[in-house]
Amino acid sequence: MRKKVDSSKVFVMLNYVYGEVLIKRHRKEKKAMTDKEYLRQLRVPTKENPLRILMSACLSGITCGWDGTANGEFPTALKILKSDRVKVVKFCPEEYSYGTPREMSDIYGGNGFDVLEGKARVVSENGEDWTAGMIKASEKMLDLAKQEQIEIAVLMDISAACGSQVIYLGNRFSENKVYQIGAGVSAAQLMRNGVKVISHRDYASLEILYSKIYPNHSLDTSKKDHHETDWYKEYFKI
Repeated sequence: MRKKVDSSKVFVMLNYVYGEVLIKRHRKEKKAMTDKEYLRQLRVPTKENPLRILMSACLSGITCGWDGTANGEFPTALKILKSDRVKVVKFCPEEYSYGTPREMSDIYGGNGFDVLEGKARVVSENGEDWTAGMIKASEKMLDLAKQEQIEIAVLMDISAACGSQVIYLGNRFSENKVYQIGAGVSAAQLMRNGVKVISHRDYASLEILYSKIYPNHSLDTSKKDHHETDWYKEYFKI
């Protein structure tokens, strides 16, 4: 049986830890959120030996979003799928543990790394504690990455599971929703085990990836990763 969380206590906890989260955020400000050099050093794949990519299932068009949709269409991900030099492994952590459709969930008290360390929780929109299920799903995603010898993961940002740049701090449906720098639970699990992760909004990193899987791709150096955008810098006061 899922444990019911007292929403009033959740918000007390949120207020209590928010100052700590801000400190963690500013410690990360000078660190690159993506590893472009790693991407530049990736091997050039072939049809016979494709690049092994782990992808959030919804980015590929699979209708595994919380509301039974694919959360929209994502051209940056679809471009990857059209290449004949990739092997894409698709996985949705939330669907694995909670099925589709399901309630929306967000992280309270920190980010995905904090959840894995027992310092924060994942809570559904109706107050159920989904922490254990989200950790279990992250472990399954890591198992897949190891089994398939994944070379790069392309994940859905903002998700409490797959976010890698920005996620919500608490309920995304609240009147005064708050964003935080950080990863979701599954992205954090991959990162802490050495799997490189980029989001579908890391356009500069994606350009490098495209240059690997499309031999004639012309690199667009004007593109930016999400942490390099004006919105990101203004919101987080960087």
